[in-house]
Amino acid sequence: MPAEPSLRMTARETIALLTGATGFTEHRPPPRTLPPDGPLGWAGYDAARERAAERTGEDESVVYGTGVVGDRECVLLSFEFGFLGGSLGQLTGDRLEAAYGLALTRRLPLVALVATGGSRMQEGMVALTQLQRVAATSTRLRAAGLAQIAVVRDPTTGGGWATVGAGADVVLALPGAQVGFAGSRVRPPDADPYAYSAEGQFAAGQVDAVVPGAELPGTVALWLRALGAGGVGEEPRSAAPLPRARPSSASGLPASGREAVERARSSQRPRAEAYLADYFTVRLPLHGDRCGSTDPGLLTGFGLRADGQPVAYAAQCGTATRPAGYRAAARTIRLADRLGVPVLTLVDTPGAANDAEAERAGAGAAIADTFAAIAAARVPVTTLVIGEGGSGGALALAAPGNTHVTADSYFSVIAPELAAAILKRPPEETGATADQLRLRPQDLVELGIARSIVS
Repeated sequence: MPAEPSLRMTARETIALLTGATGFTEHRPPPRTLPPDGPLGWAGYDAARERAAERTGEDESVVYGTGVVGDRECVLLSFEFGFLGGSLGQLTGDRLEAAYGLALTRRLPLVALVATGGSRMQEGMVALTQLQRVAATSTRLRAAGLAQIAVVRDPTTGGGWATVGAGADVVLALPGAQVGFAGSRVRPPDADPYAYSAEGQFAAGQVDAVVPGAELPGTVALWLRALGAGGVGEEPRSAAPLPRARPSSASGLPASGREAVERARSSQRPRAEAYLADYFTVRLPLHGDRCGSTDPGLLTGFGLRADGQPVAYAAQCGTATRPAGYRAAARTIRLADRLGVPVLTLVDTPGAANDAEAERAGAGAAIADTFAAIAAARVPVTTLVIGEGGSGGALALAAPGNTHVTADSYFSVIAPELAAAILKRPPEETGATADQLRLRPQDLVELGIARSIVS
């Protein structure tokens, strides 16, 4: 079994880890000559650069070019931390801008292998403004519908994390890597080091996966396949196929509204994990809302079906969906739309979380954002209601005109118990209220809310 790659690999070693025997073709931007000791005339800067070049064999902190990862060609850019801490200066900005430009010209995805301490002090504000250059050229790549994957190595801090790293569509991290905006020498002395680690950033929903180095080539290759659809201006893919209904403990359709609700709430019926496991051969989760939170009750990501077709998914797991879940869903839907990948949503929630914490976390705005993401999607969105369809918290993930239901589901403007309470009806009238709401699968088809009952 091969040894685990070092956390502090060089820029070229990291590229070689991903490309293997397929090789790498380096590119360089047009040369630029800096004034003596750089734009600030920082005494000793030229000598420091010379020592860094002698030590690393590189003449800047970034190497970029084209290569093949798995079976997909891409642009790779890799930071050399041994060259002045992988810091960003004016010449680094030239290379980063050229790398993104190369991806745009060739219409290739970009994979960034990041290890940096941030902006280069010896170039002052000239170095800091390179972040604006990176943001601008990254935005152009995004507008063209081309994917960006970042692999954050040790360390990834400062502006490099806040642009090339955290600004990517998918963020993977090596185990044990230091990851955060504040580097170790500038953060508060009593700061919890876990918050600045790959694992801490994953827990906070800022990183999609922590991937051991030995698994990195395969993982990146799968992501390139899953994200490698056509971009803006290209023919959209066909709609995501409907999942098959999973075996249920009940048979036939519910005879009453009460029975429909009971079947949807049954612990015996199949949940999202069963549907996703049957639907995909490979699943690549997107993790977290990028605002510091996660919702384990809503699964999002991209997957590959047996025929190789990529499909993005957002699946509720039967719990009340929290604001972080809605934000993660909206993020996934927008990314899929930009890349031309169809979307599957699985609806299963008693409703949106309505506790005080959820309100403070922006429940209303998060739900509104999910409604907006689906409404704006140019790719087809397919929805299957597999359990509870509780009010607007469920409807936010439902595709207008392309929603289907299983025999174990219901969809209602409000839970029948709450409807009875609002109408001041005794508890024994809950069943009659459920019938009045016409929430059964067959009712939903008759009303035109659902297109079909999946069997």
